[in-house]
Amino acid sequence: MAEITTTFKDDPFASISKLREDYVHSMEWKETGTVISVASGIARVSGLPNAGFEELLKFPKGLYGIAFNIDEHEIGVVLLGADASLHAGDAVERTGRVMDIAVGDALIGRIINPLGDPLDDKVPANCTERLPIERPSASIMDRAAVTVPLQTGIKVIDALIPIGRGQRELILGDRQTGKSTLAIDAILNQKDKNVICVYCAIGQRASSVAKVIARLKDKGALEYTVVVVTEGNNPAGLQYIAPYAATSIGEYFMAKGRDVLIVYDDLTQHARAYRELSLLLRRPPGREAFPGDIFYIHSKLLERSTHLSKELGGGSITALPIIETEAQNMSAYIPTNLISITDGQIYLSPKLFELGILPAVDVGKSVSRVGGKAQLPAYHAVGGNLKLGYAQFEELETFARFGTHLDPATSKIIEHGKRIRACLKQPEGEPMSVAQQILILLSLTAGLFDPVPLDKIQEAEKALSESEKELSAEIVNRLDTDDKFSQEDSEAILNFAKPKLSPFYPKEVPETKVTEPETVPAKPVLK
Repeated sequence: MAEITTTFKDDPFASISKLREDYVHSMEWKETGTVISVASGIARVSGLPNAGFEELLKFPKGLYGIAFNIDEHEIGVVLLGADASLHAGDAVERTGRVMDIAVGDALIGRIINPLGDPLDDKVPANCTERLPIERPSASIMDRAAVTVPLQTGIKVIDALIPIGRGQRELILGDRQTGKSTLAIDAILNQKDKNVICVYCAIGQRASSVAKVIARLKDKGALEYTVVVVTEGNNPAGLQYIAPYAATSIGEYFMAKGRDVLIVYDDLTQHARAYRELSLLLRRPPGREAFPGDIFYIHSKLLERSTHLSKELGGGSITALPIIETEAQNMSAYIPTNLISITDGQIYLSPKLFELGILPAVDVGKSVSRVGGKAQLPAYHAVGGNLKLGYAQFEELETFARFGTHLDPATSKIIEHGKRIRACLKQPEGEPMSVAQQILILLSLTAGLFDPVPLDKIQEAEKALSESEKELSAEIVNRLDTDDKFSQEDSEAILNFAKPKLSPFYPKEVPETKVTEPETVPAKPVLK
């Protein structure tokens, strides 16, 4: 107390200014605003002149929002939760940061929402690192070519429409044609392949998400998968940020040098959520009422999926975005946007689905722009012949339906094509190894399945795939690696497969000897 008195006597004004300075530094300055109106997941806020675009704003009772429209006198905010507790006049605070999410190894095997909150009745994941949900994609110089295949375990895809690690392959088709099933099967096939999977459900029904999670658990795939969920009754703001949050989780593992497979199920709901937000924010509508920057929000999302160079660890993110078409209209606004952004598409045909040809992949309309560069050498021995034979069959099949008289060569092509189509069928949830696929497809292209009756094709194929364990370990190792697939390997596999298929060949009808009728001596004619 004496020291203070002395100070005041010497220079009272200096002492007061120092006290004021200490008090100012101890205070936490906050810029606050006021809610003007709330409606349908959108809040209009005034009094935040320094707020930035996409800045995270804090509302009462732990509700957050993202500043989307920065106008002169007000801010349009997209709310990231239920707005029932928010009223006009409530205070709003700036956070000074953008939306981010906790990332780390602790998320593997967890089910969370885009905010990082757990949905699996467990404690929140113990993650010490956070990443913004929107980040710039890797520069061209930081990327490497896509050369390593991502095996899906589905014969028709791995052989004819190969997917590489770091590729973006679009899955599209009408509703209820097996799009999600195809993507889930690809996740199931990553078991023991050192690939982290991220499944992002955007605006899906709760029952559909529950079925997917149950299937992942039953097959043991949840052990290497992160599930990010938004349901159809969630606010549009949560549905909008879901794929970005899931991609940031994937980027964490990619930066560690890991390979990641991410499934967006589906971007149709994402586009609709963004259209809803834009119309509520009174942005001008464009084609099909979608805002003009819908292409930008999807391109900046999918450009983050890539293969990094060795200097940056060599990690990769492979994206399988799913999109829903209406009445097989691939030329609609959103499908054409995503086709132009991605590196190929897998089209699922409702006609094939109705015929029971599953997976209902239309080989003619599907394409992989990476192609054979991201394919094991063993597939090169079967891919070209398989696709050519199937294309010839589809072209001639129409004429065969009209009962046209066909020459033997054409009939042979059609019969071979029917067996290709039958062999490309695959049950749900049963991905095949590389050795099993090559064993079946090589036998198919060599014509070993042609003598098998169509009603026994599935049985013969199953017997052949189960015999894969009897193949020599040396050949199996070569099939799984980038080693050259030689003619000797091909002959060894065919020699192995032929006796396995021969029991299904029709038994030859024994030739019947034509015997001359015995000649009865003519009776003498009595005169």
